[in-house]
Amino acid sequence: MKNNFFGYMFILFIIIIMGFAIYRVKIQNSDKKQNDGSSSIGVTQEIKKGTEMTLAISEFDTINPIITSNKKVQDIDKLIYEPLINITEDYKTEYALALECAKNSNNSYIIRLRQGVKWSDGSKFTSDDVKYTIDRLKENKNSVYMHNVEHIKEVDIIDNYTLRILLSQEINNFEYYLNFPILSSSYYRDTDFWNTEKNKAPVTTGQFKISEVTNNTILLEKNENWWNNKNNTTVINKITINLYSTVAELYNAFKMGSINLISTENSSYQDYIGTIGYDVAEIEGREFIFLALNTKSGILSDKNVRKAIRAAIDKNRVIGNSYGNMYKTSNFPLNTGSFLVEEKEENFYNIDEKNNLLTSSGWEAKNGTWQKIENYRTKIIELNMVVRQKDSTRCRAAEDIKNQLAEQGIIVNIIYADDGSYNSYLNNVNYDMMLGSIEGSIAPDLTTYFGYNNLAKFENQEVNDIMGYLKNITDENELKSKYQRLYEIYNEEVPYIGIGRNKILAIKNTELVGEIKANWYNMFYNIKEWYTNK
Repeated sequence: MKNNFFGYMFILFIIIIMGFAIYRVKIQNSDKKQNDGSSSIGVTQEIKKGTEMTLAISEFDTINPIITSNKKVQDIDKLIYEPLINITEDYKTEYALALECAKNSNNSYIIRLRQGVKWSDGSKFTSDDVKYTIDRLKENKNSVYMHNVEHIKEVDIIDNYTLRILLSQEINNFEYYLNFPILSSSYYRDTDFWNTEKNKAPVTTGQFKISEVTNNTILLEKNENWWNNKNNTTVINKITINLYSTVAELYNAFKMGSINLISTENSSYQDYIGTIGYDVAEIEGREFIFLALNTKSGILSDKNVRKAIRAAIDKNRVIGNSYGNMYKTSNFPLNTGSFLVEEKEENFYNIDEKNNLLTSSGWEAKNGTWQKIENYRTKIIELNMVVRQKDSTRCRAAEDIKNQLAEQGIIVNIIYADDGSYNSYLNNVNYDMMLGSIEGSIAPDLTTYFGYNNLAKFENQEVNDIMGYLKNITDENELKSKYQRLYEIYNEEVPYIGIGRNKILAIKNTELVGEIKANWYNMFYNIKEWYTNK
């Protein structure tokens, strides 16, 4: 036994020596690789950033931005074409091809253009291009940018880099409407603008230019003539745009990894692309859903009753039951993130608050309704709500609001109005409440909500003063102060109850690296930080 024990110990000793020797050899080889610059475990390598990205368009018509009716084309066109004035991520105006826009009178503006700008073919950008674009836009009644120019009465060229624009009427925040893309007049000279083959690949002043077009793809490359190239640190230098006949084909291509980034407003998108392998960024849309309360209509002339109705409505329930996952709750007509207003995440739904507000105004909960005695007669809170009959989603939402208020002792009768009578109700504000939705203006214009003959018949001298004052303010701090005050009055006086807002989803696969910073105007604000990890 003793001899066996020493034998075992000797074998164990040999194994330990051999293991140590192998370990030393590995360490030496590892050190040698590191000294040679070779990779090894624990050594940080520099990431090689891919410079090519793939986007997609379904049901493509034309890349020409003022002819196309395809929203996805308009999105991608932001990379190719430029406007006189851009809209920033927080909804400010920012000069692009214009250097200055001065209000000369209520309906006249002088615009000074940026000099030294070249089109991607090397030709000069001048005032002629701006006038040419406006003239073509006014000819195209179906253009998404038609509203931008509909009140432009005349464009006078003062010199190569100065224009005067005369409007048919005063337009609040007109600078915002100068966000339409500009096209080259010389490029289209002596052609039929609407049908020319040149629309396949127009010249551009933007960050990217069209370098190649096939039946199935459009290739973009960095524009070496871009006027802002000295600040162009964008890693992506080549963008392939795949063209698909249908949205279903596009979704399938994204699922298979052939596309880096898509956007959608389809609530069933997961049925097509699944639930994994991508990241989603939510973008607030322009559609604002709201309840207008007639502040001159009997019971609703009492601010406490208006506040009580707001406190009795669970907006999350309305959105969930009627609008679905492509909408979110919203309070104020301006988009969240606007530099003009610091919105608080306020949840006004509060049943106890509703009860306190109604009680303080002399109402009493009795027999399932809120009642009070006036002139020896019993009065209950009973209101008529108008909704457009042909909008089935809005009708469902109206029914949900009616049911919620009924649960809280407030009676609502829904009037389902056809188009003719609905417009009559709107024009005459002949209702207690109206459930509506409006696509917000390009500009931060609140005239619909606070202006003369607004949808709530809301009158407030301070608001009137602010609305008049806003027409002539250019100082950013003053603007913010005035809009913030409008926001406070809106929440305190409750002429409207915001319900929700539509959402747009930007969906990128995991191959595309970088945060998506976007709003309804542009989804490529942060493209300079993007790259692919292919």
